Amino acid sequence: MREPLAFRMRPQTINEVIGQQHLLAKGKVIRRCIEEKAVCSMIFYGPPGTGKTTLAGVIANELHIPYRLFNAVSGNKKDLDTIFEEAKYYNSLILIIDEVHRLNKDKQDLLLPHVENGSITLIGATTANPLHAINPAIRSRCHLFEIKKLNQDDIKKALCFAIESERGLNNQVEIEEAALNYISRCCNGDLRFALNVLEICALACENKIIDQQLVTQYAQVQNKNMDKDGDGYYDVLSAFQKSIRGSDVDAALYYLGVMIQANDMDSIERRLLVCAYEDIGLGNPAALARCTQAIDAAKRIGFPEARIPLSVAVIDLCLSPKSKSAETAIDNALRELNRHPYEVPAYLRYTPVGMDQDEVYDYLRSDLWSQIQYLPDFLKDVHFYEPQANSAYEKVLADNYRKLAAIQRSNDLKKLKKGKK
Repeated sequence: MREPLAFRMRPQTINEVIGQQHLLAKGKVIRRCIEEKAVCSMIFYGPPGTGKTTLAGVIANELHIPYRLFNAVSGNKKDLDTIFEEAKYYNSLILIIDEVHRLNKDKQDLLLPHVENGSITLIGATTANPLHAINPAIRSRCHLFEIKKLNQDDIKKALCFAIESERGLNNQVEIEEAALNYISRCCNGDLRFALNVLEICALACENKIIDQQLVTQYAQVQNKNMDKDGDGYYDVLSAFQKSIRGSDVDAALYYLGVMIQANDMDSIERRLLVCAYEDIGLGNPAALARCTQAIDAAKRIGFPEARIPLSVAVIDLCLSPKSKSAETAIDNALRELNRHPYEVPAYLRYTPVGMDQDEVYDYLRSDLWSQIQYLPDFLKDVHFYEPQANSAYEKVLADNYRKLAAIQRSNDLKKLKKGKK
């Protein structure tokens, strides 16, 4: 059985590795580790297809240290026990763990003592952000290194090498410059994806020349980094909301398009609603209702037509006045609550105990409601809401807020009732 091209072209030495010069260039940390014949436990994180697991294998080969591969999802405790027994027969053993962020607690408990005493050197690979996805016990014992997405020049260099190499296509095909550019652009930095496209095009071409028309036929869906377990997914969501907040309609529509192509209605719905209430808020309350209606319409009709009401909502939110005053206000209140959880004043409680009738809240005296002190005494002069006069609507709220703030509120309800009837 012949291995796939992407497998055959895996680098064997550090000089065959494409990209990652921030780690592999002269004087950089990974090259220094290899030159000094020293290795420590580490975790490589970055997008798929950038060579994280491959680089781990290269390090082991360069240092002439035996290594074993372990998948955190499919591997079991028995596999780990076997690896630990093997480690006893070597001075050092590298354990390369793919999908290391999925390592469950039982496997971690088995692994940690061996990493701790140095009998196992762990090199993990993950597409997730290690600061969020990797268990602190593992993370504290490893150095974290980012494996960056390959640029188009890196991809083109790797594709040309694959065409020329005896391990690859061995010059059995040629590729036009336009086709080479197209593959390197549509793969989105994923070398594995690019090599897979090259391989199928090499099989399909009749005259041994790969042109752009052929590549377009076999790479109809461009590679998008929208895996929910990876950072690329959250990067798109982050850019989407920041574009709306920054009133950049074109950028927001672009990132909406990425999510539409991923058919990710759930993320679109959640992010639009968050944007509406967090970033537009009291600046344009009517836009919040229109956003909800647009999402409801999109879910009713489904893709591809759902793109139309969704784009209406995005444009509306982008060009609306913005106000984060509501979010800021509740965050201020929560911050104060975390510092000082004061009790509700007795006269505001649902069932006041030990108080005369003229000392408690009167549901029939609407004329007094705006004069009553509702905050505990220690907070009576605190203001959580700070209006943002970015819209006519919030200017009206701000004026009313100032008028109400000028009223001297009282916690003496008996005195209030006597003073005004």
